Amino acid sequence: MSPPIDAVAPLRQISTITRSSSVPTVPEAARESAREFSPKPQCADPALYFDRELSWLAFNRRVLAEAGRSDWPLLERVKFFAIFFSNLDEFFMVRVSALHEQHAAQGIKEGAGGLTPGQQLAEIGVEVRKLLAEATELLAGTLRPELEANGIHICSWQDLDADTRRLAHDYFRETVFPVLTPLVVDPVHPFPFLSNLSLSLAIEVSDPDTHVARFARVKVPEILPRFVSLAGLRPDALDDGPGREFEFLPLEELIQANLQELFPGMEILDCHPFRVTRDMDFEILEEEASDLLALLSKELRRRKFGSAVRLELAPGVPERVRRLLIDKLQINDRDVYDVSGPLGASALFAIAQLPRPDLRDPVYTQATPTQFANRTDLFSTIAHGDVMVHLPYESFAPVLDFLEQAATDPDVLAIKMTLYRTGSNPSLIRSLVKAAENGKQVAVCVEIKARFDEENNIAWAQALERAGVHVFYGAQGLKTHAKVLLVVRREEGRIARYVHLSTGNYNATTARLYTDLGLFTADPHIGEDVSELFNSLSGFSRHQEFHKLATGVELLPQTVLTKVEEQARRAKQGQPARIFAKMNALVDVNAIDSLYAASQAGVQIYLVVRGICCLRPGLPGVSDNIRVCSIVGRFLEHNRVFAFGPEGDEEFYLSSADWMPRNFYHRVEVLFPVAARSLRDKIRNEILKPAIEDNCRAYDLGPDGTYVRRTAQPGEPTVDAQAAVLNAFRASVVRPARG
Repeated sequence: MSPPIDAVAPLRQISTITRSSSVPTVPEAARESAREFSPKPQCADPALYFDRELSWLAFNRRVLAEAGRSDWPLLERVKFFAIFFSNLDEFFMVRVSALHEQHAAQGIKEGAGGLTPGQQLAEIGVEVRKLLAEATELLAGTLRPELEANGIHICSWQDLDADTRRLAHDYFRETVFPVLTPLVVDPVHPFPFLSNLSLSLAIEVSDPDTHVARFARVKVPEILPRFVSLAGLRPDALDDGPGREFEFLPLEELIQANLQELFPGMEILDCHPFRVTRDMDFEILEEEASDLLALLSKELRRRKFGSAVRLELAPGVPERVRRLLIDKLQINDRDVYDVSGPLGASALFAIAQLPRPDLRDPVYTQATPTQFANRTDLFSTIAHGDVMVHLPYESFAPVLDFLEQAATDPDVLAIKMTLYRTGSNPSLIRSLVKAAENGKQVAVCVEIKARFDEENNIAWAQALERAGVHVFYGAQGLKTHAKVLLVVRREEGRIARYVHLSTGNYNATTARLYTDLGLFTADPHIGEDVSELFNSLSGFSRHQEFHKLATGVELLPQTVLTKVEEQARRAKQGQPARIFAKMNALVDVNAIDSLYAASQAGVQIYLVVRGICCLRPGLPGVSDNIRVCSIVGRFLEHNRVFAFGPEGDEEFYLSSADWMPRNFYHRVEVLFPVAARSLRDKIRNEILKPAIEDNCRAYDLGPDGTYVRRTAQPGEPTVDAQAAVLNAFRASVVRPARG
């Protein structure tokens, strides 16, 4: 039996966020609490934990493994292959660059697994080279031949006949040649700056009269398609429909084949592609900033010139050229990676998106929650009962409709919202602007420090400010990662609060790609909590008491540990005890230790951790009762779902936070309860049950760190968790939804 609605335990704690100068900050008491709960290097046996960075590489190996599975349509496999390389690029730009800085500082800071930064860099080098070898073999031995067999040809210059070469040369002269800039290195031409992730050609040219050889660099222009469509060059090219064939020539090969036109009269000795990755992470000292926006804009300009952390070379680069690049980039030999396949293979996203529906996943229509179907007044629907939206199976449109209705409703007095990664869809911004123009009080917390979305968020913040929206940037020293929307409405002489809380971003694009949960509620206690949260973020306030939310660097980790410890006490008393936790990453040592203690007390623990997991399951006497799996499927598993208690009698919570130090101690996050019986059932049926039963896309983590793909046993039906949920929603689609 499920407990009654009011059986969800209220989270009554004190969380403190105060203001320093003109920006909110965290007082020393909260900082001391954060330090108390923060991981301590000397606190535990390193053998109890996996290394964070190596665990991430294990996740990316699972992504690559999906590219090799024949049960995906071919272009979906190409997409996984491109994701693998895109992930690897960001890993070097952020994580490896941070390790380089720690190593250069000659500190002995150790990760949870006991490795120093230098040891981590060495291990990363070994693992990445293994992964690159596997990726090269997969592309050459499987993906390229299957693409060829299905009429998608990635050609080399040598493959082209005379007529096609002529057409390609014409394209080169008309479109490519005008944007190329050959840069030679000699006493009057310094070595050029190599931008992050730019693909270049390393060329050696010689003057036939003097026999003096020079190094030159030609950048492959990013403004042109990486893959030149050869069919598109032919005047009689036809669209053959769904099964049409494609021919492409990599842009770098087209340039290589026509280098003589860039260096007329010179002899081309050799030419090889190479690619540089730079440190793209940075920190800003907010305490010293009089204008955070201006400081961040300045740092973004400086970020483009970060230190080089990786050099990728195509096969056959002469040693003298290799040494020149290493010397000029000021990197070590261990930072050089020889890549047999195409450099920057994330460019294969363009191939994955080709209009070949026969080689892609079937298009699906997002469902509309039944409570919102054919309803025009969302406020009355939410007032009648909480509504949960499960993305991407259900549509993001209700969020946009809710905001649009609030912008035009004459009874709405105020709208407050947090924005982290909104993407490029302006409909959400338009509704906020419209609300301000209609006289509503509109306040938006824009997190301008969201990595790689800083420039986009700065632009949105400035656009909102120009429209009269009150824009603020959250708490000093913390990123605002919570996803919260509050609408204050006048109803029959009283004030009502309507709230939307989410595990994922207010982003219409990722709402079709990521699994997330959003909760609409008119619960007055949650409404009061959210009002206090916004006041803490935007103004001068302290000692806020929250009824049902857990937020802040003190309360949220304390709440998580308390809930885990409650189950441990139940188990010690002989009562049924269970924990189900689903998240993107599990890194925090205190949370892991708490789970270990609960396991030893007899609590049955099931963890679904998509990415990094530093916890070692199945260690005798330590984590015997903990099972960990990772699901890699069509959609990116992104929601954070936590259930405490025996099956059928759980307390359910959703959150914007993973169990990582950065989420617990360096961000403003929100953990919120799910009270309605129907919504708890929805989570059981759409998340817990499918994840536990998945024997198709799930990988089980062993105590040695290896992930083993689950497979159906003889006579057992195959269960793909995401496909099962998608099929269930297909049967319940009420009407096509926008978004």
